[in-house]
Amino acid sequence: MIRRQILLGLAFVCAAAPALAARPLALDDMFKERDVSDPQVSPDGNWVAYEVSQMDAKADETYSHVWMTSWDGKRTLAMTGRGQESESAPRFSPDGRWLAFLSDRGEGEDEKDDAATDQVWLMDRAGGEATKLTSLKGAVDDLVWSPDGRKLALIVEDAKPDAKDKDSGNPKPIVIDRFYFKEDVTGYQGKERKHLYIFDIASRKAVRVVAGDFNEYQPAWSPDGKWIAFVSKRARADFDRDDNFDVYVAAAQENAKPRALTTFAGPDNHPDWTSYPAFSPDGKYVAYLQGGPLKLIEYAVHHLAVVPTAGGAPRVLTAALDRNVMNPVWSADAKSLEFIVEDDRAQYLARVPSGGGAVERVAGGRNVIFAHSVSHGHEAVLLGTPLAPSEIYAVEGAALRQLSRQNDWLKDVRLGRVIETAFHNKDGAEVHGTVTTPPSGPGRHPAVLSVHGGPVSQWDLSWDFDVQYFAAQGYDVITPNPRGSSGRGEAYSSAIYADWGNRDAKDDLASVDDAVARGLADPARLCVEGWSYGGMSTNYIIAQDTRFKCAMSGASISNILAGYGTDEYVRDYEAELGVPWKNTSTWMKISFPYLHADRIKTPVLFMGGTKDFNVPLLNVEQMYQSVKSLGLETQLIVYPGQYHGLTQPSDLKDRLKRDVDWIAKHLKGK
Repeated sequence: MIRRQILLGLAFVCAAAPALAARPLALDDMFKERDVSDPQVSPDGNWVAYEVSQMDAKADETYSHVWMTSWDGKRTLAMTGRGQESESAPRFSPDGRWLAFLSDRGEGEDEKDDAATDQVWLMDRAGGEATKLTSLKGAVDDLVWSPDGRKLALIVEDAKPDAKDKDSGNPKPIVIDRFYFKEDVTGYQGKERKHLYIFDIASRKAVRVVAGDFNEYQPAWSPDGKWIAFVSKRARADFDRDDNFDVYVAAAQENAKPRALTTFAGPDNHPDWTSYPAFSPDGKYVAYLQGGPLKLIEYAVHHLAVVPTAGGAPRVLTAALDRNVMNPVWSADAKSLEFIVEDDRAQYLARVPSGGGAVERVAGGRNVIFAHSVSHGHEAVLLGTPLAPSEIYAVEGAALRQLSRQNDWLKDVRLGRVIETAFHNKDGAEVHGTVTTPPSGPGRHPAVLSVHGGPVSQWDLSWDFDVQYFAAQGYDVITPNPRGSSGRGEAYSSAIYADWGNRDAKDDLASVDDAVARGLADPARLCVEGWSYGGMSTNYIIAQDTRFKCAMSGASISNILAGYGTDEYVRDYEAELGVPWKNTSTWMKISFPYLHADRIKTPVLFMGGTKDFNVPLLNVEQMYQSVKSLGLETQLIVYPGQYHGLTQPSDLKDRLKRDVDWIAKHLKGK
């Protein structure tokens, strides 16, 4: 739950598999896949650094390393790569001589799994080994070079207290007094915070910039190096109660007094949006993202805004766009800003005048631009397509030229065809999605309805290994964006507000009807699956429709009352549903897959991780117990030590294999 039948014409085929590829996608190909992220153009514009992650089947771990590709695409270098040690967040110094990155390399084995070991390392691009720059007690979460290259702005976590008693060696009791007291992966929330520091490279001394018992995120230097903007929730002492983030500015010195640039009663530059505040080249303005009212939580659209650095009213530049935007970058003359727009299964680069005006598309088509970086007149983007994992591309006018080629192994693989779809629900709502057909091409195949998580998310036109693997097994994969999804505006995403499993489930079911009407899906051989809110949707769907021969529900909740106080969504629950003792009927209404489990007639495979604080395992166990009590065919697969999103490669492989085996058993009799 990360909170995170009228045809409209012929389907648009957005991508097609190579005609003469040698073989279908195999399960072990997941270990060949390389995940490219975080492009950074060098100050001279001649290189792009980026991060590459890959699963290691033998070590049963995932490692990330730093790579660079020249702007002409002729040279690609692995800058780091010491096997079972990872590096991330590559950042060029302003003069281009140094490349800083984060790593836990060199720490003791007992600390290897502790995120608090990440420190800053420095590599001279002229040659030689990287050296460890910081040795702080807490983890370094983020780093940004000062304009003169002499300092770094760092976000550093407080060191965690010793969890064991020194005398007995036994674990200490966990004392909790926070409103928001648990979070997936990080566990029970204590008094540790993330603070803004300035680190002087010559003296290797770190000083804390602003005082207070708050978290700080996403630092950004002013062009003259005198100020630092950052994001925090400092408007009230009990910051756990809501997500009212604001943008602040402080002098770049120890114990500076922060000044709020934004006071909007909602999230400004929420850290989950991964977009940093950005000073204009003259330092007079700060660009940032303004969210919606707190009541709308994740359903609200966030817009691009600018605010005077000296203080004053913000100016929202994309108010008429009704689409989420991210990653603003100023032009060199400060007359415009570039940013990424999320729009109906795609994400593209756009531009808007800094003084206000029409939004102009810059680059990108029916694909997904995830990130971009600009320096010395060169711009690079991280772009994904349905037929290949994301790679780095150079932006040349409206054209895109591929720079990195980390996944050339796919040249030998025959992939499924991805078809964009659009249709109307029975109540008249227009719904969009995709259908991925087997490599053999469209036809009346057994089909899997795959429901995305969120619910405020979308199936986009980027690579998804699981979808392509299902298609390789001979299934049509139906991936709709029902109401509640992002990419279609605020009214579309908020249509399921406090009404889960109703309109969105109807849209999901309509996507199956649409695939059948197109001659793609066999109505007698259908399965449904999803993880997180996708797992919830799976439960909602099979509790109101019995056409599916099987279902797979991962990390899901159906007795919503059981979530209050046991998972990490207390803020969302209270904003959207109200407290259970006052709005009991609302909580019970959206818990119908559990309270009316006797409506379920579908064999279900349930899955979850033992350490999941996002949707704790007890929620999956309740549904498994209910279906088992009804005498239906079911299994519960528990992944020890795993959080909400599985990360251990062997578990990821196991989950996908079990999914495919469950489908084959019920749709093919295998």
